[in-house]
Amino acid sequence: MAVIRDAHRAAPAPAPPAVVRGTGAGRALAWILVVTGAAGILAAWVITLDKFLLLEDPDFTPGCSLNPVVSCGSVMQSEQASVFGFPNPMLGLVAYGMVVAIGVGLLAGARYGRGYWLGLHAGTLLGVAFCTWLMQQALYVIGALCLWCALAWVATLVMFWSVTAHTVRQGLLPAPSGVRRLFGEFAWVPPVLHTGVIGMLVLTRWWDFWTG
Repeated sequence: MAVIRDAHRAAPAPAPPAVVRGTGAGRALAWILVVTGAAGILAAWVITLDKFLLLEDPDFTPGCSLNPVVSCGSVMQSEQASVFGFPNPMLGLVAYGMVVAIGVGLLAGARYGRGYWLGLHAGTLLGVAFCTWLMQQALYVIGALCLWCALAWVATLVMFWSVTAHTVRQGLLPAPSGVRRLFGEFAWVPPVLHTGVIGMLVLTRWWDFWTG
């Protein structure tokens, strides 16, 4: 009995459970990031290829140039299409690729710290702001609509609102209880309304053309 008692005393104490830092996300958000990021990459890739073809041949007509309004070529050849001195979609290839990587990481069980989530939120906010400016320029300055650009706009705003809902629900972004409840129960409302506003702007901008 003494031997058993001594052996019990000598047994090492169990190691404390490992501390898991960071915040994960549900598969729904992870898939949203993957899908919207992939949609953004597709749009940026097609626009980039068409931009190179336009540089090689000014008479080239992109496949999405369907009429005077839906005219990707007019948008691609504008000054606004190269704000930073190079084609805007090249920036999108990098940014959307990062979003896909984050989504894949979440699907694999990754957990990110608060600063990482807030950084992602800030990045998607900047993306929405840039897309909003591009939309305003396309509709009211250039006077033409690029369908691939529109796909990138919608993907970015869905991405932004989804990340916003997650950061608010998790308490990573301070918000009143009413806002937290909104994003907890009706997280689908902001992106649907935002997309609807864009659709109405496009519809009313060329109302005579659509109804003519």
